[in-house]
Amino acid sequence: MPEPHVPSDSAPTFRLRALAQPEDAVPPGTVVPPTGAFGPPPAMDAKPHPAPAPAPAPEAGPREEPEDLGPDPKPTPPRGFDAVAEAVLGDEPLAVPDEARLAEPMGRINDAVREGRIDEAARLAEQTMTDASAELGPEHPEVLRLGELTAYIAYLAGEPVRAFRLSLDLAGICRRTGDTEAAYGNVRSAATAWRAVRDPRHGLELGEELIALWTELAAEGGPAADEIEELESARARMGRLSERAGRD
Repeated sequence: MPEPHVPSDSAPTFRLRALAQPEDAVPPGTVVPPTGAFGPPPAMDAKPHPAPAPAPAPEAGPREEPEDLGPDPKPTPPRGFDAVAEAVLGDEPLAVPDEARLAEPMGRINDAVREGRIDEAARLAEQTMTDASAELGPEHPEVLRLGELTAYIAYLAGEPVRAFRLSLDLAGICRRTGDTEAAYGNVRSAATAWRAVRDPRHGLELGEELIALWTELAAEGGPAADEIEELESARARMGRLSERAGRD
């Protein structure tokens, strides 16, 4: 039976379509009347209860030090398509202000995504990506960020293979330039797109490429090694895809 189109564990946190609200949700600021029973009023002539005796003082003994639970765990930053979605829906533009050549087209791309004009956003992103790569070079930081946006839009447009290829290529570039955080973020984007590929044989082919790069990143340390359970989850999916491919 084919997998659902929507990824199971890595789909972006932000969705551009409005989510339905529960029918019984209470609007903020609404005063809700009490629903419990108050019971009968207290008898005015009832005698007060005697005050409880004071508890005995604890015996002197060695003072116990509080258990050291270690430092608080670091919050996990948004990565992959989650981070791109936050940038698109936030107030900060993806392009830095001094990069005027990209600020204007990326602003139009973001507006199209926010308004749900995904096909238009995809066309704008692809054209801007081609022009920016030719002018600035494929490894320019702003071209890489534009590539992340283009991959995310391809994913929204229902083109997971295109999103996968873009994300995996970006991961390889970022790894070569020494940006392990960006490399891992793009690996996570590729994994999200990969989980939307429903054909098991095609999924196996793409998964081999993904896990090979992912394994190399994890061996080098950094965020990929810190979240090794994500790689193990991808490997487990490869086993399921292999079983499905054998039955088809």
